[in-house]
Amino acid sequence: MRKIIVGAFISLDGVMQAPGGPEEDPIGGFEFGGWVAPLFDEKMGAFIGELFSRPFDLLLGRKTYDIFAAHWPYAAKDDPIGPLFDRINKYVATRNPAFKTTWQNSHVLGADAIAAVKALKSEDGPDLLTQGSTEFLKALFENDLVDEIHVSVFPVILGKGKRLFGDASFPRALTLIESRTSDSGVVMNKYARAGDVATGSFEFETPTAAELERRRNLT
Repeated sequence: MRKIIVGAFISLDGVMQAPGGPEEDPIGGFEFGGWVAPLFDEKMGAFIGELFSRPFDLLLGRKTYDIFAAHWPYAAKDDPIGPLFDRINKYVATRNPAFKTTWQNSHVLGADAIAAVKALKSEDGPDLLTQGSTEFLKALFENDLVDEIHVSVFPVILGKGKRLFGDASFPRALTLIESRTSDSGVVMNKYARAGDVATGSFEFETPTAAELERRRNLT
């Protein structure tokens, strides 16, 4: 069985839109495209390199696929990422039934992308790694399909933009596998799924009259 691993760059307030450049994804009037570049350093490069060092296939939403397909096939032969992305399988989620891929080893997931992902996940093979793909990620989180999250949190607040999590994400506890900090202040964390969300209480065993009144006022 294959794992689904989410790889994401996010701001402190959870935005992951257009990390790579000003023209990457200006949809919605997003003004800060390229916010990752000034803070990307050697330790961050090592963290990403480790993620790409194990066998994987890419699992992408259509907009991220288009961004990648217009860039990585044209990278230099000695680029550490371009040739790697070129030769692996790329699975694309799209609502457009007429969508045609332009990049070798690319496969459209079809009309029911979630069913196709479940089928891929059940097979033997390399892990399925996401990059970007905010809308597709929401569906993966809502259907409880994500096994690990490798997230780099940048010390910036962007205010608005596409975010990693939506309101309908499946509730899930996580275990922190590893955490590092880059010289530029980026916190790089790896999480794995860890069962159901546990809850507890710091309340008094016997609620005070004021607390009981507060609860009544909530309704």
